[in-house]
Formats: sequence, structure tokens, C-alpha cells
Amino acid sequence: VHHAYRFEGPPGVGKELTAVALAQALLCTAGERLGCGRCDACRRASERNADEPVVPLHPDFIFVGRGIYPQEIIGKKETQEVSVEQIRRVVLAHAAYAPHEGRAKVFLIRDADELSISAANALLKTLEEPRQGTHFILLTSRPEKLLDTIRSRSLPVRFGPLPDDDLAAIVKARGLAPERLAEVVEMAAGSAATALEVADAELSAARQAFVAGLMRAVAAPDLAEAVAFSEAIERDRGTLLDNLQALAAAFAQRVRQRIRSAPASAELLARRYELVLDAIDSVERNGSSPLIVSGLITSLRHAEQRRPGAKPPIVLQRR
Repeated sequence: VHHAYRFEGPPGVGKELTAVALAQALLCTAGERLGCGRCDACRRASERNADEPVVPLHPDFIFVGRGIYPQEIIGKKETQEVSVEQIRRVVLAHAAYAPHEGRAKVFLIRDADELSISAANALLKTLEEPRQGTHFILLTSRPEKLLDTIRSRSLPVRFGPLPDDDLAAIVKARGLAPERLAEVVEMAAGSAATALEVADAELSAARQAFVAGLMRAVAAPDLAEAVAFSEAIERDRGTLLDNLQALAAAFAQRVRQRIRSAPASAELLARRYELVLDAIDSVERNGSSPLIVSGLITSLRHAEQRRPGAKPPIVLQRR
């Protein structure tokens, strides 16, 4: 394995995912050449710290990039480029020592074309004479912006736009409606990141519309809107589960907001949350059905009626 690779290609085509997989292979403690993906080292190489800086949990897999580290860590606020201070404190200070664990230390440099001139020059000597077991992976979508000396000391690995079939499979797995696949894939222009961003925005809007529509049906004075809403919902089981989970999350958030300021309201919301969880369980056991949604709406209406001071709704008499 070479000590320095340069992953080149447009944004969102898998450069960082591939870099993480390479790091896992280098850090794996199970002895598998490509990394097992199951050992503690592989797991921590792919998992991120929950707080700033958001970096891998493995101490020998080190991220470098603008905006990763707060000012108090590197001593300077970075706005447009990676500073020499970050290279000194994050790279040089660690590259001089043996790995904390195992046999390798891996530095991943995001958007290496954003290195300042002084940062690139500070990195250069370590690239030229790395310590045994030290590896660098530079990611860039603009390799022409890198110093010639950086390019000459790293092996290029070129990534192209992803095929349309691969993009379609990725966004389909996310839950996007089949009739939207072709347009989203065309908009993505070979970038999985763009495709997922568009898909997630559409899915988020659809889930918000589901939550708003269901709550309108709960608050309606009769059952007509509830019946219409239940009949119009997406029948796909996975989509309905996603929508119900979004509804549960909305209730959970409101419970947290009101638990101290309005305990009675929080109690009603908690009951609603439990009813949604029951509906999710029904869908998981029995599949998607308008009857489950209409039953949920009825239960939510009854919960509202039992709230002190609530006005009973006018029920539509159907003939």
C-alpha cells in the first residue's frame, strides 16, 4: 500500500466512502486484507464523535479539513482555506509518533485543494518522508489547484460520475417514489450526494405533508376528512412507516417542549405518541392499510375528546 493517495473526482461520487474503507483495511485488527468491517477498529474508523470536532472515534484515523476543528483547538478561525496551524496541530503533531493502536495511522484530508500555500508546504515534508505505517489520503474535486509538489508525491485515483442505474438504486433504497427516480437521477448528474440531497428534501416535504394532513383530519369536525385522508395515503409499507415515524417524532419533540411549561398538554401529547407507536407496530406486523391509519385518526380524536375542556366534535352520520 502506498503512503499517499490522491482521490480525484466530482463531489458526491464516493471518494470519502472509499477512503474510509481503505482506512478500515489498514486499521483492521482481524487480519483481513480488505478490512472485516466488524472488529472494534473497523467500527470506530467508520463511526463519528457526537460532539465537535466530528471526527472518527479511532485515534489513528485523523481527519483534516476546513471547518472540522473549532478555533480553540487549532488557534485560528478558518473561513476559506485550511490553515498551516491545523496542519501543525493536527497532522505534524501526530505524524511524528507511532500509532496509538495497531500498525497504521491514516490521515484523511478533505478538499485538499483548500490547503493554504503555507499549509501545503508544511505538509510536504511529511509526505516526502512519512513515518513507517503512516498513510495519507487526499480528497479533491479540483486537482489542478494542488501544488505540483503535492501532486508529484501522491498517487492519483480517479473517480468518475456514477452510472444512472447505480444512482437510481441508491435513491430508491432511500424510499423515493418510483415515478420520481428518473428526474432525480437526471438532476444529480452522476453525484450520489446530490441525488440523496434532492431525494431527502422531497421525502421530508412528503412526510411533513402527511403529518399536517393527518392532524387536519384529527381536528376536523366530522369524519369525512379522516376517511378521505386514509383512502389517499401511500400504500407502500416502508413509506407509511417512515411517515408514521415522522409523526411520532413530532409528538415526542412537543412533549419535551411542554413537559415543564404545560404538564397537562404534555400528557395528552405523550398519549398521542403512544398511539402512533401502536400504529407503527400494527403496520410492521400486518402491512400497510388505510384501516390502520383511519383507526389511528379515530384514536387520536378520542384522546382529544378526553382532554379537560375539549369540545366534542360533530360526527358525520353516514347513510
